[in-house]
Amino acid sequence: MWKEFKPAIRFVLIFVGLYFTGNLVYGFYISLHGNTPDAVTKLVSEQSAWFLTHVFGYEVNAVSNATGPTVFLKTGEYNVLNVFEGCNGINVFIVFTAFIVAFNGNLRKLLWYVPFGILILYASNLLRIVFLYWTAVTYHRYFYYVHKYIFTGAIYGVVFILWIIWVYQLNDRKKTIAAE
Repeated sequence: MWKEFKPAIRFVLIFVGLYFTGNLVYGFYISLHGNTPDAVTKLVSEQSAWFLTHVFGYEVNAVSNATGPTVFLKTGEYNVLNVFEGCNGINVFIVFTAFIVAFNGNLRKLLWYVPFGILILYASNLLRIVFLYWTAVTYHRYFYYVHKYIFTGAIYGVVFILWIIWVYQLNDRKKTIAAE
C-alpha cells in the first residue's frame, strides 16, 4: 500500500515543507522591517505608480507610510490605494515554486521555468495592482469585492495555468507516472 501512495505522499511532504519553509523565511524577512514597508513592496508600488502614470495617464506617486508597513499610491493628497506586504506577490511565488519543485521533473526545465513563472506572476501582480487602483478610482464601492474575489482569483488562476503547463507540457514526469 505504501508503494502505491509513495509519489503522492512525497509530493505533499515536499510541497508542505517548501511552503512552510518559504513562508517562515518570508515572515522573518518581513519582521526585519518592523513598521516600515519592505523593499519588494516598495518596488512593486513604485512600478505600479510608474505604469499608472505613464500608460494610463494618472498622476500617481508611491509614498511609504511613515507609521506602518504599507506604501500609499497617491493622487495629489489623496491616498487611493494602500499596498501592504501581502500585495507584493511573494507568497504567490512561494506557492507556485513549492508545487513545481514538489511535482519534480527535469532539473534543466525546472531551473528556467521557475524564474519564468515568477516573472509572469510578478507582471500579473503589477497589473492586478494597477487595476485595483483603477477600481478604487472608478468603482470605489465595488473595490472590496473586486480585490477579495476577482483579482485574488485571477492571480491564483495564473498560478494554476502555469502549473497545468508544467504538468502537461514541460514535465517529463508524466512518462514516469505511466511507467509506475
